[in-house]
Amino acid sequence: MRPVLTFVLLVSTLALNGNQFKGVIKGRITDKATKEPLAGAYVIYGRQHGTMSDSDGNYQVTADQPKLEITFQLIGYESVKKEVELTSSETLELNVEMEMRVSEIGQVVVSANKTEQKVAELTVSMDVVKSSFLNQNHITDAADIMNRTPGIEVLDGQASVRGGSGFSYGAGSRVLALIDGLPVISADAGNIKWQFLPLENISQIEIIKGASSVLYGSSALNGVINFRTADASNIPETRFYAEAGSFGKPRDRNRIWWDSPRVFSSASFSHLRKIGNTDFGISGSLLLDEGYRRLNDEQLGRISLKIKHFSKKHEGLNYGINLHTGYDAKKDFILWEDADSGALKQSPSTAREFHGIFIAADPFIGLRRNDKTSHDLRMRLQTTLNRLPESSQNNSDASSIYTEYQFRHKLSSKVSVTAGASENYSSVVSNFFGNHHIMNIAGYAQFELKPLNRLEAVGGIRVESFRLDGKNDRTIPIFRAGLNWQAADFTFLRASFGQGYRYPSLAEKFASTTLGSVTIIPNPYIRSESGWSTELGVKQGVGLGSLTGQADLSFFFLQNSNMIEYMFGLYPEGLGFRATNIEQSRIYGTELEFSLSGSIGRVRNTITGGYTFMYPVGYNPQTHRNTGIYLKYRRKHSGTITLNSKWQKFSADITLFVRSKILNIDEVFLTTPILPGFSEYWANDNKTYEVLDAVAGYKLNGSLTISFQVKNLTNKEYMGRPGDIQPQRNYSLRLSGNF
Repeated sequence: MRPVLTFVLLVSTLALNGNQFKGVIKGRITDKATKEPLAGAYVIYGRQHGTMSDSDGNYQVTADQPKLEITFQLIGYESVKKEVELTSSETLELNVEMEMRVSEIGQVVVSANKTEQKVAELTVSMDVVKSSFLNQNHITDAADIMNRTPGIEVLDGQASVRGGSGFSYGAGSRVLALIDGLPVISADAGNIKWQFLPLENISQIEIIKGASSVLYGSSALNGVINFRTADASNIPETRFYAEAGSFGKPRDRNRIWWDSPRVFSSASFSHLRKIGNTDFGISGSLLLDEGYRRLNDEQLGRISLKIKHFSKKHEGLNYGINLHTGYDAKKDFILWEDADSGALKQSPSTAREFHGIFIAADPFIGLRRNDKTSHDLRMRLQTTLNRLPESSQNNSDASSIYTEYQFRHKLSSKVSVTAGASENYSSVVSNFFGNHHIMNIAGYAQFELKPLNRLEAVGGIRVESFRLDGKNDRTIPIFRAGLNWQAADFTFLRASFGQGYRYPSLAEKFASTTLGSVTIIPNPYIRSESGWSTELGVKQGVGLGSLTGQADLSFFFLQNSNMIEYMFGLYPEGLGFRATNIEQSRIYGTELEFSLSGSIGRVRNTITGGYTFMYPVGYNPQTHRNTGIYLKYRRKHSGTITLNSKWQKFSADITLFVRSKILNIDEVFLTTPILPGFSEYWANDNKTYEVLDAVAGYKLNGSLTISFQVKNLTNKEYMGRPGDIQPQRNYSLRLSGNF
């Protein structure tokens, strides 16, 4: 009996294998306008099946069924879907031409309304930075990305959107940074830890311009920056780069303080793949920078892990955890020795070794039902450890537990609601700030309406309570509203109003220290900041033959009260800087951004840029009239323009940044010897400046690219905050790969 059974099984297996379907689909993917091959295009067919086109645009897939739907995707191009039918053992040739999309107007974002939405349909201004931009421009510092975005400037770690913030000496941020929608502001100083943001595995960065506290709470007074990490796709993907560079000599040769070249190097990797029903990702980076200034070096390492599982038993259920950790050893530049030969030398009296550790664990669970209802429960357990070996009195340990539940339901084809509740508990143990406990509890709701076919409306409310060391601050209700009307196929008009607020950071309330000649005095009675912003804007898509793109014009107005500034003066504790509710501010402005792509022969050209005009002044809250006094550390004009050209395996970029002079600063820098020689330097050098960057790249094959960049090509000397001269001309060579 057993031999018979074995024979039957063998015959059945052979019969099944003989009837197994097998076909081949192959072809070439090209740019519709230039006819150039497109390397690295995704060819996806099914959840875990796919490949990529090679350096010549060729691809090949094997089909195990007679009917197949294939999707062709490439960043910057419209996706193409093809349905094919073939017979067993047939080889079918399928060539595909991909067309550049109307630049970015239809891309999907999530930050503005905490749900997926096309950027053209938003009621607020938003900029989106793609991951390819980071590698293309040799970016290793998240703050550098912001400085390349129209209307945004980061002064020594302090982010300002459209002039909404000045400079507050590293304490408190009016712009909220997020990783995958969860806040990443430190619990002690209330600032953004730029160095720990996971740039090595970024899908895109979404920047909301304007008050966003209704959905995101405190610290979103001036805007939101959401760093969205990449998810695994059907095709396993590995990316890496290795880079080395050096600083040139400054324009003023008297400032050269080194005997050997000052060099820097960095490397990063990321790997994403699907394993069954689980998405897996791991990434890391390393940076070694000797610094162009004396006593201003840095060594930085990061590593991240992503795990997301899709349940087989329960449709729509997913859960997982994201982990981020980093270690940073550096010396921050505080004060120069003098304005001449010592401008690039840190005063030894302020040089402090700093060791920072960052750890964040983000467990989550989500449930989607019938594309109408979703539930999301997310947490962030975050710890930052600050160690100063030479100044242990300034050490600080800060831990926080953030939890948010969000519910979204589509009530009808015209009405959707998003609602949620969050808590953020923080504990700080520090000789610098003292020991403190903070609790934030908030609830929010937002309705999205489509009263007419091409009209969308948004309205929301948030109520938040703040508790510090057992004492309640006032409970704050705030509102937002907005409209978006699609006036034509590629014309979108928008209007918005939003309120914001920010609770003072522990550093602003309790920090007490001395660095060289700088003394910081605590102010435990400082009050919360508040404000609102409004905007009118139009987004216009362009599609004329091979020329595609978009332009966005907006007019904005911001008004803030009780803004916190560090004021120099004689206080009961002594002479020094103390955080004070002093600034009542108004900012009027307009902003134009554009992106256009087209071909000249076989050369694909893209030009992008933007210009922002701001009029930042104080106002009198009693008379409600402007004082005519400019706000500190703001400018009137800023602009950027980039030209990118691609031909076959070559690419080149040239970028010009222009910023007008800083309108106003603290008088203490001009009337005291805190910064020796600064008064004369400021009188002569505080002026409009232009910085030119250039990069050229060559694709070695379908996976590897080598590129060379020169930043500050003309070796321009310019300054951020007082005493902070920015890098002179520097060079870097990068080898990057995508497998």
